[in-house]
Amino acid sequence: MLSPIIYAIPIIAILAGCLAIPSPASQPEPTPTPMPTPTPIIIVATPTPLPAEVMAAADVEEQLIINVYQRVSPAVVHITSRAIALDFFWGPIPQEGTGSGFIIDKEGHIVTNYHVVEGAESIEVTLADGTTAPAELVGADPYNDLAVIKIEVPPHKLHPVELGSSSDLRVGQRAIAIGNPFGLDRTLTVGVISSLGRIIEREGERALGELIQTDAAINPGNSGGPLLDSQGRVIGVNTAIKSPIGASVGIGFAVPVDTVKRVVPELIAKGRYAHPWLGLWAYSITPALTEGLNLPVDKGLLVAQLYPDGPADRAGLRGGKRRVRVGNYIVVAGGDIITAINGTEVKSMEELTVYLETKTKVGQVVELTVLRDGQRMTIEVELGERPERW
Repeated sequence: MLSPIIYAIPIIAILAGCLAIPSPASQPEPTPTPMPTPTPIIIVATPTPLPAEVMAAADVEEQLIINVYQRVSPAVVHITSRAIALDFFWGPIPQEGTGSGFIIDKEGHIVTNYHVVEGAESIEVTLADGTTAPAELVGADPYNDLAVIKIEVPPHKLHPVELGSSSDLRVGQRAIAIGNPFGLDRTLTVGVISSLGRIIEREGERALGELIQTDAAINPGNSGGPLLDSQGRVIGVNTAIKSPIGASVGIGFAVPVDTVKRVVPELIAKGRYAHPWLGLWAYSITPALTEGLNLPVDKGLLVAQLYPDGPADRAGLRGGKRRVRVGNYIVVAGGDIITAINGTEVKSMEELTVYLETKTKVGQVVELTVLRDGQRMTIEVELGERPERW
């Protein structure tokens, strides 16, 4: 009976020893010696200077632009037009608009856009030296958005520009604009000619044609200012922008200077410009029209209506004779088909009108290439003057 007890004691002692094994005395850890913070090494590369010939070319470019600005900016004027608008509740309300223009002679004639001075009760011009003077409207051509105003100031204050040519312009050449965007006097912007011969539609008005497109920044207030070439000669009149935000997005348009040289002398002499006119209205031929009317061509102009005793009527052209449904439209069919004017192909009334405006004048005889009953013929027409309402 003693054996179990004898064996049990050592076991309990061992178990107790297992539970009560003292931890070894903890020793303090040594404190590490602080290391110095490393200083970052920054390597700065010294750029290699540009070759002297590259810098010289850049300096020449800068000097060219500076020279053009210094020579031409004194010819650019700030135009303020004031008009009276009638409000149903408040009665007459003064309105003010601003734009640009440029001096063309020592007599004080200034070219600008028609829309800058349209409906103005009074016009004021501010010159580069700060001189202000009232201006009178000499003449206007709404169709080409051109107007001429005149100021009376001492001749030494007038610095006319040189008019260049727009017939030999090339896409990619430099375009320099000077004007008063948002009222900021004589602001210069530089770009290139982006395209030529653009036609843009105007709400409620005839299209503007043969325009110069440029990416030189044009904004509200630039209208009427000059577009220049590298020699400082006027190549166009800044007139419009295409933008979803009402400010420049790099698509601006200018009336070509050849149009200015054709129209402005008439405005100064007569106060108006006589627009050449055929006296007809026609459809642009489309594939649907060709198929629906069984036409012998797929492009050109189908004459629908002639102005009674107008130039085309007197020359013997034929208008439409019958009404025919083509798809969802009723068209007047049976008239002559015009395919070209003076050998230049035309496919729309806009193209025909632009050709007349830019290449002809009242009293000139033009040749129309016409298809009649499948036969090709040439008809000569002496151009008349377009009536005010046509």
